[in-house]
Amino acid sequence: MTPDIFATDSTDFGVIGSGTTTSMRQQPALIDDAGARSLSAADADHFDLVVAGSGIVGLAYAYEGLQRGARVLVIDRAAEICGASVRNFGHACITAQSGIAREYADLARPRWLRLAREAGFAAAESGTVVVARSDEERALLDEFAATRDGEVRLLDAAATNELVPVRPEPTVGGALLPLDLQVDPRTAAPAIARWLASQGVRFLQRTAVTGVAEGVVSTSRGEVHADRIVVAVNHDIDELFPEMAERTGVLRCHLQMIRARPRLRFALQHPLFTGWSMLRYSAFAECEAAAAVRSRLHAEHPVAAELDLNHMHTMSSTGHLYIGDTHLRTVAPQPFQPESGFETLLAFTRDLFGVDDLHVEQRWQGVYASAPEREYLVESPCAGVQVSTVTTGIGMTTALGLAHVTLDL
Repeated sequence: MTPDIFATDSTDFGVIGSGTTTSMRQQPALIDDAGARSLSAADADHFDLVVAGSGIVGLAYAYEGLQRGARVLVIDRAAEICGASVRNFGHACITAQSGIAREYADLARPRWLRLAREAGFAAAESGTVVVARSDEERALLDEFAATRDGEVRLLDAAATNELVPVRPEPTVGGALLPLDLQVDPRTAAPAIARWLASQGVRFLQRTAVTGVAEGVVSTSRGEVHADRIVVAVNHDIDELFPEMAERTGVLRCHLQMIRARPRLRFALQHPLFTGWSMLRYSAFAECEAAAAVRSRLHAEHPVAAELDLNHMHTMSSTGHLYIGDTHLRTVAPQPFQPESGFETLLAFTRDLFGVDDLHVEQRWQGVYASAPEREYLVESPCAGVQVSTVTTGIGMTTALGLAHVTLDL
């Protein structure tokens, strides 16, 4: 059994240990008004590293630069962190990655734990539970476990139902992936940014990057000079390097997510995967048994298949259940989301947990970069400039490892 990370009472769930409860609206500014109005101070300096973008990828590069003794400036057009880095499950999915993504995830894991201690947010070594609800899904778990060299603990139906509050029927088994981590998605990245600022990393917010060339970043407040520049603007790479985005096929993947507050049998202490989740992560999808799972789920639920569903859940320290998610890739996502996607997510969640009223509180659209046949876009369009984009939904899992390997200072 993994250590308990949540405690329950009759009314709420609470996290044990340190953490921050700062909401998105409570994020403090990382620069003062004088710094926001003028670039004169920054213009007079020469930075070792300038990072465009303050999402988790940009923060990862800033962290690596700081560790290497660099003078670092982070520029972002937003007033606070509000993109993909706060619109996700808060899940670092280590075990289900393969190839270079697994290498980055392994490197990211100790950095998450170190940053949690330094920046004062909770990072739970919770592991992930995968629930199998058909014989095909159980067969896939068996094959997957055989490829992971002891990293996966297979569970029977009874053990699975003891770990996660799913409806006992039709659970046929499950697995625990102990290496995986969980953070609060709405507070982790802002906490890292505040800590970086306290360590001397400068942040320039409400400032658009309008162009990048060797040694210079052009912004809406003037020019900034640096030895090394990293562009980490996620799906907005087409705004700075449109030819690169077109050549590599970068699109915007937009998705539907929900936050609810259901009364489950007990608190969900682990990120929870279903058969739909197994189809989305490379180490599962590479198994031969994945074809049978895909065939059955797509035949039984064609609407969910059309939505490119990843039916998974995490629970926050406040007892809020994050439910997701659907996927649609396009150059310019429409802001209007069909209710059918949300209805499908809610119907699947009611069935999984055996509850009728989920007490939905929020719905939102997530957006991240996506590209065919690649997980990362890392290129140097000119000397001293590096573009780094995670072109799948695994930025939280791998960004800290990606930056460690690819930052050239």
